[in-house]
Amino acid sequence: MVCILFFTEKAGAQINYEYAKNKSFYLGSYGRVGVGWSFDNGDAVGRSLNLLNMGSIGGRLEEQDYLELVPNLVFKPKEGDSTEIHVQMRLSVYSTSLTSIGNSSTSSIGGLTFALPELYAEARNIRGKGLNIWIGSRLYRGADAHVADHFYFNDHSGQGVGVEYKKSRLAAIFVASTDTTSTLPPYFYLNIKTGTPSAALRQRTVFIGEHDFVINENNAITAMGEVHYMGNGDEENNITEAGDVEHAVNFPSDKGFVLGARYHRRLDKLKAGSFNDFTIRYGTGIANGGDGGLSKTWLTFGAPDSTSLSFKGAYSLAVVNNTVLNISDSYSVNAYAILTSSKGGAASNHRAPTYFDREVFNRKLDFTIGARNEFFISDFFHILGELHYSQRKDGENPNARMTKLSVAPVWVPTGKRDIWARPHLRFIMSLAHYNDFAKENLYSPYLQFAGEQRWGYYFGFKAEWWLWN
Repeated sequence: MVCILFFTEKAGAQINYEYAKNKSFYLGSYGRVGVGWSFDNGDAVGRSLNLLNMGSIGGRLEEQDYLELVPNLVFKPKEGDSTEIHVQMRLSVYSTSLTSIGNSSTSSIGGLTFALPELYAEARNIRGKGLNIWIGSRLYRGADAHVADHFYFNDHSGQGVGVEYKKSRLAAIFVASTDTTSTLPPYFYLNIKTGTPSAALRQRTVFIGEHDFVINENNAITAMGEVHYMGNGDEENNITEAGDVEHAVNFPSDKGFVLGARYHRRLDKLKAGSFNDFTIRYGTGIANGGDGGLSKTWLTFGAPDSTSLSFKGAYSLAVVNNTVLNISDSYSVNAYAILTSSKGGAASNHRAPTYFDREVFNRKLDFTIGARNEFFISDFFHILGELHYSQRKDGENPNARMTKLSVAPVWVPTGKRDIWARPHLRFIMSLAHYNDFAKENLYSPYLQFAGEQRWGYYFGFKAEWWLWN
């Protein structure tokens, strides 16, 4: 018997070849790459001159190589529908050591790391109603103090879901981690319900709300609130005893709250693009994060209370002012000031025990002020001049202080007299001065390499670019 089967082209194919021929594809990028050195220990690789645990706050010109590639897939709605539909992903590549990106591989010690901080789908302006919906992992954040690489006020980056309607935004971020080296409230617990103790993950849920109040064309205020909650894992697990914070294997539920406001003013009496941002944010409980150059409130600071194992009573106050002044066709300045005061849940104002037999500072106060002056000598040749002052007090220690001056001649191949023009091809010269406490305690990546020095140096050739539109 002969059977004749009729198939459609797709149904009958033995192999369904999926060739990518979609023309609705965009690619963005951010990156920086270069070389740096110092005159210590035989012209060694250059180190950051900033204070420890401050990230790029204090100036970012010495930052290491970093690359982002951002593909964006655009989908077409039905005819007559104004909905914008896209799926965006972001691949980041960087070295976990001082090795340059061109001399590293994933198999090197301290070699290349690949990360995917963004992978989300979004529908914008659904049916022309001003409604946006997104699901996935994304860098969900507002403006940054660019010269300090600090996304202040509302860095809600993470994996979750969000809804935006006109000037209001609601989102939920779900945080869980298996990093056992972290001193955050552990995202794992000992599950004994099966009869065999095993590690299980618990999750922090962060609920976020924001609304923009537009006063007029030059003034706007953004109000922001967050609620953080962590469950207590296995309620039947009674292995952990009160006061046993160093060896705890189960932790109570905990919570935290954040309130903040941002005042944005467009300075229309100066050249276009001039503005001033002033923000203030207060977080409590497990929402007291904001350290290491990062501002995410879910990066909980300090140690828990030694009896209750909770962060009740913890807090963090963050105040930031960021301004861009485009004075003339020959000069612009980007200035910032950052103040952060944080305390953990323990009673101590100095060091306190935390998970896994570790001890951390339970209180800190840091303040940094700085500015980048950009002089447009010609369309293609600019000069950057930066001055930063930074101080940090951990626990009851004296203040560690650093003052840094940087000068960088820049070639701008696009020929634009704009503080945001890229790419930049720079030759960087930086000089830092440290106080006694910073010097004697090696309170800088540079000092940890060079030893007790009053002055720090950095020289390098660096390129930086971004391409989004």
